[in-house]
Amino acid sequence: MSLMPANLPLPDVLRAVLSPRRSIAGRLARHYILATVLLLVASAMYLYFGLSRSLAVQDRALVASKIGVLRLLLAETDSGGHALASEIEHEAGEESVLKYYLRVIDADGRIVIETPGMSAALPLAVFPPAEASADPRVFGEREYLSNRRYLLAAAPAGGALAPRILQVALDVSHNEEILQNYRTNLSVALAAAVMLAVVIGLAVVRAGLQPLAAITRATQRITANHLDKPLSATQWPAELTALATEFDAMLRRLEDSFQRLSQCSADMAHALRNPINNLRGEAEVQLTRTRTPQEYQQSLSSGLEELDRLSRMIDGLLFIARADDVHAAVDRQTFEVRAEMDAVNEFYEALAAEKGVTVQCEGGAILNADLMLVRRAISNLLANALKYTPAGGAITLAARADGAGGHEIRVTDTGEGISREHLPRVFDRFFQVDKTRDLSARGAGLGLAIVQSIMRLHRGSAEIESEVGRGTRVILRFPGSGADRAAGDAGWTQLHRPGSARGV
Repeated sequence: MSLMPANLPLPDVLRAVLSPRRSIAGRLARHYILATVLLLVASAMYLYFGLSRSLAVQDRALVASKIGVLRLLLAETDSGGHALASEIEHEAGEESVLKYYLRVIDADGRIVIETPGMSAALPLAVFPPAEASADPRVFGEREYLSNRRYLLAAAPAGGALAPRILQVALDVSHNEEILQNYRTNLSVALAAAVMLAVVIGLAVVRAGLQPLAAITRATQRITANHLDKPLSATQWPAELTALATEFDAMLRRLEDSFQRLSQCSADMAHALRNPINNLRGEAEVQLTRTRTPQEYQQSLSSGLEELDRLSRMIDGLLFIARADDVHAAVDRQTFEVRAEMDAVNEFYEALAAEKGVTVQCEGGAILNADLMLVRRAISNLLANALKYTPAGGAITLAARADGAGGHEIRVTDTGEGISREHLPRVFDRFFQVDKTRDLSARGAGLGLAIVQSIMRLHRGSAEIESEVGRGTRVILRFPGSGADRAAGDAGWTQLHRPGSARGV
């Protein structure tokens, strides 16, 4: 969905609204205008029908009042006749604004008195019947249309001694004229209001999207070399605060990733340069003069050791690269972790005895995971522990259920420990805590990175706890069977390499 720049002039904003392209500004303006038009139309209809209903109520009230007056005049025995004639023949006939007709009929259906000209315009037959009712306010009514529109009413009067029928007709043609004028004025006002709503809607949308334009300009200033310029979420409206906060968090992650990548590149160049320089130096020394077969054999053996280091380093990098693939799957099977820990311990038994370090295995758990990968992770951790545990120290391999359906494998040593500032980076590729040691003794610095990749493949985690002078503990957490199967058994990527289980 495109975002229209908020600094466009109003004609361009209008074109964006009418354009079929999807635009936030266009959608907001269209919705605002549509809602405003619907509201105006609904209000106009309410006012129009309210006026029509009000006119009809007033007409019925006038008819009812005339019937009441006629009933009152008929009830007056003394002066009723003169007053009745004055009301019917003179007052009704002379009324020009509200034209109405009055008629009195006796029990035999003969006209007693009526407004002049009423018989020609409104014969007796067009009126509704006058039915007796317990409620004197009730009377029959209907509308009649000839050359003009009339509201007709008929009601009984006079009592039982001299029953009469009253007929009242009100000319309501003027109501249609009033409504026609009102419709015309209302249409003009409605059209003007719609045009004003369009202009106001475009202006409101244009002003409302200014923060989006501002945040767009702010993000355009951010480059790979300027990731330290956050958007500062506090300066944006509430609707954009969450976006700015997440964007700043992303910038921090990117900056950290770039720093790690730069450091990894430097460490990789340093790690590859040393064995290559060793190979080159050894070859140059051998070429300075003719050597004996034994000397050449010794030189080739030394070169093979460096090549073996390079090969293991490349294998480790390839493994991590394949493990980072989100589509990578693992070959799961159910096995007893204690048996695998014993197998890895047996492999390193001679090295542990040589260094004077005691290794023991504890606990156990049934794990559904990739057997070879788990063995490789345990092997890497044990190799690291042996590397940094002095003579007389102890290493413990332990496995247990974590109580939440998952399992843990812990490798604990009593070695040198790692200072707190280095702990966040120990799982980085090529990271070395002690860079003063001999490279061959330190290794390539990929062992813990491979362990972390293995745990990511199993949707688990690798955690480390350490204290200088007291030792280190690495905890591998495997999720429960329902969660760890997210990695799936549908495919198998070649994450295994044939050969020894020794860590890199």
